[in-house]
Amino acid sequence: MKKVLIVTLILLINFTRVYGQSTLSERKVVNLNENWFYLEDNNPKVSEIQTSNLWLPITLPHSWNSFDATDVVPGYRRDASWYKKNLEIKNLDTSKRYVLYFEGSNITTKVYVNEQFAGEHVGGYLGFDIEITKFLKIQGKNEILVRVDNAYDREIIPSQKADFFIFGGITRDVWLKTLSKEYIEKVHVNTPSVTDQSATTEVSIQVNGEIAQLIGKKIKITLLNPKGEKVTSKTETIDKNNLNGSNLLISLKTVKKPFLWSIENPQLYTIQVELLEGKASLDSQSERFGFRWFEFKDHGAFYLNGKRVLLRGTHRHEEHAGYGAAMPNELHRKDMELIKGMGANFVRLAHYPQDPEIYKACDELGILVWDELSWCRGGIGNEKWKQNTTRLLKEMILQNKNHPSIILWSLGNEIYWLPDFENGDDTEKINEYLTELNNLSHQLDPSRPTGIRKYYEGADIVDVFSPSIWAGWYSGAYTNYEKAVDKAMKEYKSFLHLEYGGSSMVGRHTEKPIDGKGQVNPNEWEEAVNQVDVKNIAKFGDWSENYIVDLFDWHLRISETTENFVGNAQWAIKDFGTPLRPTNDIPYINQKGLVDRDGNPKDAFYVFKSYWSNDPFCYIESHTWTERSGPKDLARNISVYSNCEEVQFIHNGKKLEKKTKDINDFPASGLNWDINFEKGENELISLGYKNGKLIATDTLKVNYSFEQNEAPKELVLSHSLLENGNVLIEALAMDKKGQRCLDYEDRVYFQCLQGGKTLVSYGTPTRSESIKMANGRAAIEVVPDATNMDLIMEIRNQDFKGSYLTIQKKELSVIK
Repeated sequence: MKKVLIVTLILLINFTRVYGQSTLSERKVVNLNENWFYLEDNNPKVSEIQTSNLWLPITLPHSWNSFDATDVVPGYRRDASWYKKNLEIKNLDTSKRYVLYFEGSNITTKVYVNEQFAGEHVGGYLGFDIEITKFLKIQGKNEILVRVDNAYDREIIPSQKADFFIFGGITRDVWLKTLSKEYIEKVHVNTPSVTDQSATTEVSIQVNGEIAQLIGKKIKITLLNPKGEKVTSKTETIDKNNLNGSNLLISLKTVKKPFLWSIENPQLYTIQVELLEGKASLDSQSERFGFRWFEFKDHGAFYLNGKRVLLRGTHRHEEHAGYGAAMPNELHRKDMELIKGMGANFVRLAHYPQDPEIYKACDELGILVWDELSWCRGGIGNEKWKQNTTRLLKEMILQNKNHPSIILWSLGNEIYWLPDFENGDDTEKINEYLTELNNLSHQLDPSRPTGIRKYYEGADIVDVFSPSIWAGWYSGAYTNYEKAVDKAMKEYKSFLHLEYGGSSMVGRHTEKPIDGKGQVNPNEWEEAVNQVDVKNIAKFGDWSENYIVDLFDWHLRISETTENFVGNAQWAIKDFGTPLRPTNDIPYINQKGLVDRDGNPKDAFYVFKSYWSNDPFCYIESHTWTERSGPKDLARNISVYSNCEEVQFIHNGKKLEKKTKDINDFPASGLNWDINFEKGENELISLGYKNGKLIATDTLKVNYSFEQNEAPKELVLSHSLLENGNVLIEALAMDKKGQRCLDYEDRVYFQCLQGGKTLVSYGTPTRSESIKMANGRAAIEVVPDATNMDLIMEIRNQDFKGSYLTIQKKELSVIK
C-alpha cells in the first residue's frame, strides 16, 4: 500500500527563513533573538523579580545548562529562570494582531506583557504562539517577561530518567508576527495520489477570525514548481458551503510529470496561499513541500518512489559543545550537512522533535526522517500526564506534517522502562494508551506509518518496530549481528533497526582490540532490561577506536548485503551530554558518537563514509595513532577505509600490493595490509583509484618503538600554539626511560594556577578538566590572560601528586 507524503507549515517561519521578509501581504515576521536579559531566580512573582539588579544581557537561543550540565559537579540546575526584553513597536496598529512565536522553550513557559499574564505552554521541543495584542501599549516600550522552568515534573515527557540532559531555557528562536484581524493560521498540503506521471494536491487551510468577517473574502492558492515557475492557481470565495468551521479544503489541478522529491534530488514545490479582501492581500502563507510516495513492504524492504532504498542512518541529539541545546541555526545546518556528507540518507531525531532548521535542512538535503514524540522512559502516568502527552503528539504532527523528509511518526522510546508513577510499567494500561496515540496519529496524518523502539509488548500496535539489538556492546558479540537481523525480519512485519554501536575515546588505540569472544555469549543479541547485571563489552571493553571501527565495519557489511533489509541507524552521530554517565572517560558525556561533541570526526566516521559516500577519499586508520610499539619483525595489520575501487599502499617508499575493494571482505572491505614497522618514523601513504585514475590520497606518519614501555613515572607537560590564539597544554605519561606509556589510561585533572583560563565543561577531548588518558596522553586548551603574569599549569591524579609547567609571559606575547 502506498504511503503518501503530507507536509506541515510552521506558520510563516519556514517561509521567512527561505525567502526573507514576507511582502505578499500585511503580515510581518521579525526575529527577536537580540537584546534580552536573563535572571537566574525562581521567584514566581513578577513584581519582585523586576526590581532585581542581577539581570544579565544575553542573546537567544539560551540555556542556563549550557555548561552547568557537563561540568564535573554532580547534577545540573533544574529550576525556573526569567527572561526579559523591552519591545518597542513603532506605529502600533490597533487593527492588527501581534503574536509571539517561540520555536521551543524547555519545559514550562509563562509569558507576561507589561506585568499581565499573556499565556503559557507546557512541554519542550515544540513551537507555540502567545498572542499579546491586548496587553500592548499604543506608545512606548513594552516589557516582555518569560518564566521558563525545567524542574522535575513527572507529568511532562520526557522522563527525567532519560539518558540525556533536559536543557532549561529559551533554547530556540523567538519571532514577532504582525497579522491582520483575520489571518491564515495553518496550511497543510496533502498529496493523496503521486506517481512519476501525475500528482494531485489538496490544500487544507485554517483561517483565524470571526466567521461573519471571513464570509465573502477570497482564498487564492498558487503552486510554483522547484524552478519557481507557476504551475497552477485557484481562487475561491469563502462562504458557508466551503467553510467547515474555520477550515477550507481546496483541490488543485493535477500536476503532470511532477518533479519528485528524492534522496538524490530533493525537488521542492511551493504553495502560496493568500487571504484577499477585494484586491487587497490581508495575509499570506507560503510553504515548500514535495511530491513523493513510499512504502514499508511486509517483512521486506523500504521503497521510495517505487524504488528500493536501503535506509542508511544515524541519530541526532540537539546539542553541541559550549551551547547545550541552545544552538544557532548555522550549527543545526552543519550537523545535517555532516550527516549527508557521510553518505547517510536517514536520521532518527532522538528523542524529541527538533529545531525547525533541522526539518528544513532534511527537506533540502534529501535526508529521510523518523520524527519522535518525547515519550522516553518513565512508563505511563496519570490523567494530567496523558493530556500533556496527547497534546504534544498532536502539536508535533500538525507542526511538522508538511515536510517531505518525514516518513514516520514515532510514539516513543523505551516507554515502559523506569516508571515515574506507581504501576507505570503496567503493559495493559500502556497498550491501551499507546493504541489511542496510534489512532490519533493516523487520524491526523493517514499518509504516514507509526513506529516505536524497544517496547516489545506494543510491537503489533504500531506499523514499524525496532527491537533493541546492541550486538557487541550491551550483549553478545558483533559477529552475531546477521543472526539477529534475520530473526527480527521474520518476527516483525515492518522491522527497522535503530541504535547500535558503542563508546570510544578519541585517540585511544590498541594493537589487539577486544572482541568479546569467550567473555560474552555470542548467541545473545537482545539487550537485557537491566544493563547493570548483564555481562557486556560496555563494562569490560577497552573503549578503543579500533574496537568500534571493527564493530561498525561488521555491522555495515551485513547491512549492505542482506536482501530486503529495510536498514538501520547507528547511535549516534555526535557525542552528547547525559546525567547518567558521570564516570565516563569524559564525565557526563555519552561517547558513542562518530564525531566528538564539537563535531570533529573519530575513526568510525570514515568507516561509514567508506560504505556510503560518493565523495572519493582514503583514510589510513588512524590519524591519532602516531605512537606505536611492539616486537621487531612482528607484522601489524593496517587498514585503509576508502570508497575507491582500488587502493595502493606505500610503506616508507615501498609499494605494496594494490587491492580491490570488496565489501564482503572483513576488515576494511579487504583494504588492509600486513607491514613490519621500522624503528623510528614510518611514512604510510594510501592512493585511491577509479578506472585506473588516481582520485584520492592519504598520508600518515607513525613513530614506532621496539621496546615495551615500563610503568609510568611522571606526567610531562608541554605546550603548543593553536590557530585561534589559545594554548594547547599536552600531558604525556612517561616511564623512567623517557618512553611514552601507551597503556596508561587513568583519569587526570588539569588546573590553571595563574595567567590564563582553562576551557572546561565543553565535554570534548581538549576542553574537559577531568579526563581519562588515551594511550598515555591528555590535553586541554587554555586562554592566556591579558595580564603580565606567567601561565602556570598543573596536572595531577592519585598516582601523580602534581606536575607543573610555567610558560613565561614574554613567550605568550610571541604566541599572541
